[in-house]
Formats: sequence, C-alpha cells, structure tokens
Amino acid sequence: MPRSVNAVASKARRKRILKSAKGFYGKRKNVLTVAKNVVEKGLTYSYVGRKLKKREYRALWIARINAAVREEGLTYSEFIHKLRLKDINLDRKVLADLAMNEPESFKKLVASVK
Repeated sequence: MPRSVNAVASKARRKRILKSAKGFYGKRKNVLTVAKNVVEKGLTYSYVGRKLKKREYRALWIARINAAVREEGLTYSEFIHKLRLKDINLDRKVLADLAMNEPESFKKLVASVK
C-alpha cells in the first residue's frame, strides 16, 4: 500500500503561514521554519498591542480632561468625584472629546459640578 502524506493539507498549511509572513525581510518571508516563528511572535505582539491600546487611550483621555479641568481650577480626581456625586454618567472618552472639540460646553459642565 502506498504511503499517504496528505500533500494538499500540508501545502495549505505552509501557504497560510507564508502568506501571513508576506512583507517580512529576508528569510523571514520565504523559509517556512523561520516564517512560522516570526508569524507566531507577530500574532503575540498584536494580541498584546490590542490590550495596550486600551490603556494608552484611557491615559490620553485622562491627561486631556486633567488639562482642561485645571484651567477651571479643579483637579482631575475632584472633577470625576463631583461628576459621580451629581450622577452625571459621561465616560472619559466623551469628556476628553468635549474638552478638545467643544471647550465652551465643557466649561459649562465643569461649572455645573462645582
């Protein structure tokens, strides 16, 4: 009985990995064993990057809110605390957008919580 190697599946697996490695430099793009390691590491970085992106945006929003609120004579933590007491449920993304793009309405919001 002849040996069965399932060349179709093997070739598809290799092709998938090499397709993912497209655009890489040197042997990383066309040598299977090197490409496999590099693609796997790249996928790990992309997973971690998706988590870091959330942290970095939140930090950016907080910095923007803090800068805008300090012009009004409050600190960031005092402002967030007073928002909670007044039961105003705006997230940091919206507050940062208001502070950047609509400073007049943000000033009114700050005045309403003071």
